[in-house]
Amino acid sequence: MTQDSQTHCGLVAVIGAPNAGKSTLVNQLVGQKVAITSAKAQTTRARLLGIALHGTTQIILVDTPGIFEPKRRLDRAMVSAAWEGAQEADAVLLVVDPVKQRRHELMPLLEVLKNRPERKILVLNKVDVSAKEKLLELAQEFTALVDFSEVFFVSALTGDGVPELKDRLTALMPEGPWHYPEDQVSDASERLLAAEVTREQLYQQLHDELPYDSAVRHESYTERKDGSVEIRQQIVIARDSQKSIVLGKGGSRIKAIGEAARKELSEILGVPVHLFLHVKVEENWAEKRDIYEEMGLDWVK
Repeated sequence: MTQDSQTHCGLVAVIGAPNAGKSTLVNQLVGQKVAITSAKAQTTRARLLGIALHGTTQIILVDTPGIFEPKRRLDRAMVSAAWEGAQEADAVLLVVDPVKQRRHELMPLLEVLKNRPERKILVLNKVDVSAKEKLLELAQEFTALVDFSEVFFVSALTGDGVPELKDRLTALMPEGPWHYPEDQVSDASERLLAAEVTREQLYQQLHDELPYDSAVRHESYTERKDGSVEIRQQIVIARDSQKSIVLGKGGSRIKAIGEAARKELSEILGVPVHLFLHVKVEENWAEKRDIYEEMGLDWVK
């Protein structure tokens, strides 16, 4: 597309309590998967951008980590990234899960939002599983606390209400040149995206067996002569006792994780993928600066 004075481009920060559906909403707005989703709270770590197009408008979506009470260094880094993503945005979307609500995390967030200068939009998610009366009650309660310019009722899972939200965000974006090429949907490097996809499979396949203190480290990303890609990754866990959980009987679990991640990466990258995984026990990995850099997070003391 020829860039001219009629193009528009702006930044939208997507914030909310953990597991509110932020990543799923970003994926819907972009039109394809750019952020990992999981039923496990706090799955988003890196501040990934999704880039949505609507006509001559480019909407840069900052998919921030869920804001919660930080206890560990990793938690503090994630919260810092979330607020950093909201600064100077053309709009801030507060995504709320009306079913779980997580009020102990949501109410402090509303308190902070109350005094922020950005245009604020309330997005009540999961309308497909919520009673209409409850949604209206929450909308009234939250708009009385914070000066939200608008309220949208959506289902990030089914896409219901998302086109209307996208239309509105498009209208809010200021005039200016696009920041990214037309065919780019995320600013995440391919190696970071690959690590996120594998980490999502860890959560999906191990559920509550593996606690939150695990990471996927990139080791190598090599383009082969036949056009395929060879990716090598390290699954980092905190305790030796977790190793058998990740490996499974006869290596069956890590094989299943690798197969699912490889298939998804092949679809995302558009080329055959050869994925090699191995497990490493590193008790204090959450205190190591280089892992934070690999995940796109700042080192927060």
